Amino acid sequence: MKAEDFDEIYREYFKDVFLYLMSLCREGSLAEELVQETFIKAMKSVDKFRGECNLRVWLCQIAKNEYFMYCRKHGREIPTDFTENDTAYRSDGGVRFEETLEDSADALDIHKILHTLDEPYKEVFWLRTFGELPFAQIAEVFGRSESWARVTYHRARLKIAESFREKQQGGNSDE
Repeated sequence: MKAEDFDEIYREYFKDVFLYLMSLCREGSLAEELVQETFIKAMKSVDKFRGECNLRVWLCQIAKNEYFMYCRKHGREIPTDFTENDTAYRSDGGVRFEETLEDSADALDIHKILHTLDEPYKEVFWLRTFGELPFAQIAEVFGRSESWARVTYHRARLKIAESFREKQQGGNSDE
């Protein structure tokens, strides 16, 4: 692969990898540093990429490994619940986050709620909503089924919707 080709890959996937890392570490400067490490490692091992999965998924997997290595090296706790297997399905209660996120005050509330979610809900929601990954790719990142990714995403939406409604109701009664 030529350097020009890799520059194109970097430009195309930088945002996705950055958003993914932000969902893991929630620190902009750390996410940027890890993105750089991710692309360096990917460039060094691009000959190992066999095309069995989407390039974005492969890069996110490298990013996840880089984050875990960073955590080990710096004595940070590594999230242990990336493999939760939750199979029940429920509707989202009608809250449209895509529309709600357009309002900056509501978006801040949703980001605060998202920050408190347990894994894998937080990461799956981030990948789907902000990373705009399809469920099949999210499933590949976690090594799970597409239905698991769908269920986990919808459960995350339920949790956020419930917390958002509670905040809205609580906020109105306080004022």
